[in-house]
Amino acid sequence: MASSRVTTSAVALGILLWALLPAGIATAAAPAPRTAGTGPYQRELEEHLKLPVDGRQAPADCEAVRTFRSRNEVRPADGYAGLTTYRTMLVVEARANPNAAGNCPVRTHRVACVDLTRQLMWVQTGSRVVYAPVPIRSGRDAHETRTGSFTVYWRDLDHYSDLYDNAPMPYAQFFSDGQAFHGTAGDLFTGGSHGCVNLRLADAQRLWNTLAEDDAVYVWGVKPGTERRLRPADGVRPADVPPGPRPEGHPEGRTPPPNPGAR
Repeated sequence: MASSRVTTSAVALGILLWALLPAGIATAAAPAPRTAGTGPYQRELEEHLKLPVDGRQAPADCEAVRTFRSRNEVRPADGYAGLTTYRTMLVVEARANPNAAGNCPVRTHRVACVDLTRQLMWVQTGSRVVYAPVPIRSGRDAHETRTGSFTVYWRDLDHYSDLYDNAPMPYAQFFSDGQAFHGTAGDLFTGGSHGCVNLRLADAQRLWNTLAEDDAVYVWGVKPGTERRLRPADGVRPADVPPGPRPEGHPEGRTPPPNPGAR
């Protein structure tokens, strides 16, 4: 009986002491909602995801970005609005109509469209997209990917560069004086190439199965972070006729010579 009274008194005392604690102390144990921090592209992701646009990470923003990254297989699937997330957002926004601005010429033949400004590419026949937009990595500063109208003039499934220490260039499709589409296992979202258009390996393989020699390639824009600016004479102009034949004679296993008329 005495033991029961002691236990009851102890419980009552504990409840009384908790009630007397200041409100701040009583709630301090409740964890604050975690966010991934405000990324450099927070505002752009807020606009894309139709969130309140203030450029500051909030729990709801973090969860929305996390869901976006997970849905688009961006790893890790956290809520940080960094460069990888932003570049993925550009691809997603382009899917419905990548040529909405009309920068890539619409022709009856196949055209590989390379947008250096958005760092993405697609392939279209007429106005029909036959290869959906994918992210790319183009040439770095002083090694910019050339702009203009070209053709795929040589393809090599398992190519190695004779210019850059035998660097692997799988699914290589050359279109401008040694510059080519090819796959890479590296990070597409940092740095730049020596002028080639880099793609993820799976995307490069699909592009290999989409394009053929003599297909048209059209490149425009400026890669963000490079100093290059087009002079008036360099202005890109769509080809008005189907691309011509490829040049004759390609050294086996080596980077081929420039195609005639490449700019």
